[in-house]
Amino acid sequence: MNRRSFVKLMGAAALLHSASYGAGKADAAKNGKIDRKALVDRHKIALARPDAMTPLTVGNGEFAFTADITGLQTFPDFHGNGMLLQTMAQWAWHTTPDDHRYHLSDTFNPYDSHGRSVPYPSGDENGGGFGDGGPAAQWLNSNPHKFDLGRIGLLLPSIDQRAVTIDDITEIVQELDLWSGLLSSRFRLAGQPVLVETAAHPTLDVVAARITSPLVREGALGARLQFSYAPPDWMHPSDWGQPDRHTTTVSVAKDEYRFARRLDGVTQYSARAAVSPGSDHRQISTHEHTWTAKGQPSLDLVIAFGPEAMEKTHGSVPSFDQVRQDAMRHWKTFWSTGGAIDLSESRDSRWKELERRIVLSQYQTAVNSAGSLPPQETGLVQNSWYGKFHHEMHWWHAAHFPQWGREALLMRSLDYYRRILPVARETAQRIGCRGARWPKMVGPEGRESPNRINPFLTWQQPHPIHFAELIYQAKPTEETLQFFKEIVLESAEFMASFPWWNAERGCYELGAPIVAPYENNYNDRRASKNPTFDLTYWSWALGVAQQWRERLGMARSQEWDHVRQNFAPLTVRDGVYREIEQIDAGIGGHPTMLGALGVVPHTPLVDRPTMQRTLDFVLTKWPRGETWGWDYPMMAMTAARLGRPDQAIEALFIDTPKNVYLANGHNYQQSILPLYLPGNGGLLFATAMMAAGWKGAPPGHAPGFPTEDQGWTVRWEGLRPAL
Repeated sequence: MNRRSFVKLMGAAALLHSASYGAGKADAAKNGKIDRKALVDRHKIALARPDAMTPLTVGNGEFAFTADITGLQTFPDFHGNGMLLQTMAQWAWHTTPDDHRYHLSDTFNPYDSHGRSVPYPSGDENGGGFGDGGPAAQWLNSNPHKFDLGRIGLLLPSIDQRAVTIDDITEIVQELDLWSGLLSSRFRLAGQPVLVETAAHPTLDVVAARITSPLVREGALGARLQFSYAPPDWMHPSDWGQPDRHTTTVSVAKDEYRFARRLDGVTQYSARAAVSPGSDHRQISTHEHTWTAKGQPSLDLVIAFGPEAMEKTHGSVPSFDQVRQDAMRHWKTFWSTGGAIDLSESRDSRWKELERRIVLSQYQTAVNSAGSLPPQETGLVQNSWYGKFHHEMHWWHAAHFPQWGREALLMRSLDYYRRILPVARETAQRIGCRGARWPKMVGPEGRESPNRINPFLTWQQPHPIHFAELIYQAKPTEETLQFFKEIVLESAEFMASFPWWNAERGCYELGAPIVAPYENNYNDRRASKNPTFDLTYWSWALGVAQQWRERLGMARSQEWDHVRQNFAPLTVRDGVYREIEQIDAGIGGHPTMLGALGVVPHTPLVDRPTMQRTLDFVLTKWPRGETWGWDYPMMAMTAARLGRPDQAIEALFIDTPKNVYLANGHNYQQSILPLYLPGNGGLLFATAMMAAGWKGAPPGHAPGFPTEDQGWTVRWEGLRPAL
């Protein structure tokens, strides 16, 4: 079965699941079926003033358009120090010319692995930071990189012979209607009312806008399209200062304006613009075009982007009305199916904020984390890490989808593991192991990015097995088994061959070298071993892989069982679990030892009283300012599995800057990470688990939430228990 057929089948299964689960689990909803529209409408996003941190995005998982207070990308400089305004797609990657022909081997350094010398791509280890200095490592880290497809903004009139600024936009009423996916931006400009309606097509790389105003009729207000260069920049996917490094060729065909784009003479893509009749087009410069519609009440502009050369494009650009109607149908279906959590009958004053975060996180992950590639931490809003995605974060972005009855959205990105399997096998072989070793920071080609952390992380290794099991629980069929067969078996083969048998201790050890998930030990990676989270996750995942062997009609692997049953004991100091054995890098960063019972179901490696003391320690003594967005749902999952719903809620509401959810639903972290989708995805996994429970959870309704007597009334439907 090919990927397209499988995803289509999974989508049908998801719809059937949602319909049957919602109807057949009346006890789960508790007090009747949830009014989905009322739930979603409570949290539609409404803004009344410009805010550099709260642009709004429309999109579909593969493509997204982020707009300012005008509904378009009219004032990008205002957002320069906040959340950027970009138009991005999963396929939009550029590689700058490489005159040196750099290879990953140019960044190799020898590492001792129990008497064997093995090469790891750690880059220039004499440099600063994480050691990713040196020209080869710098080029490999920054290439390929994601780029901005084009800026679409208002063509503004002048006021008193001066340029309009964002301060001239008054009487603002901007609303993102989540139920319909329509962004409506109302304001006054030069004394006249303006309405801009913006929508993204649910399956095409298309954004549509309708501008309605007396200023349009006067010919004073229009639309502008601009194209930029694609720089190898950590954060910015557009560079407007290098017009000679890219070309834009325009032609008109079939009532469309067609733009053929080429970057560095190598990367090419297309843009096609359909404009309402009666419009006037002007080419301002090589890379800038405008439209006005004097005498018309409104101006429609619909732009379709594509990864192919212009001569290969097919079909016509849909109209604004078509895009809007398709978007409305899509989002109504999205919210009407899958899972829902309604907290509105709760007495605890925090219910509405938690419900808001849950609803907006569903929207943001559907727009940014549900594409054909694992998402970068900042999704399709702007770049981070050059647009590359982190495999250890893929779980936090997207593992929640099956829990919410939307496994088809996770399936979109899982074929990526099959595509890069040859690269993952080569990585394992390079260090003398079998199977496939999954990388950390990568682009669509699957090549590792060199530095002192990336090649040494191992906690992403069980993720594909976890994903496969989540999908299998949703759809336990032969098609599922065959789709994931190689992914599961090759992942487990590496996990059985990488650990080292310490005959003196009588156990298997992970590392050295190794970097723990909290990453603070990277300077000591040559001597580090046995991260707490990795040991438990690997042990559990090897057990799941054994179940897959049996489902596939294969015998259990005695080696896999021997490894998973004989991992080193977890490190305990002062009565609490620590992140890693031997190297104590202090406390701070991610308290990843909590994931050993939270993300990971219970294993014999974990002592529950010790984990409870560890959770108490983290909640009371861990430096909160050094934690990150997915840490709080991780704490909540651990608390839930320990039978402490009060601590689960406490964790979700820890008062710290990186646990803030902005008005647009994004989880803010810091200036270079103004949005952080692992926080949104983690929140959805944790709250679904708290509501629907997990395998082995205590009986009762919403076992991970405090009781009604404690102020929490939880109504839910369409959710699946966690593993």
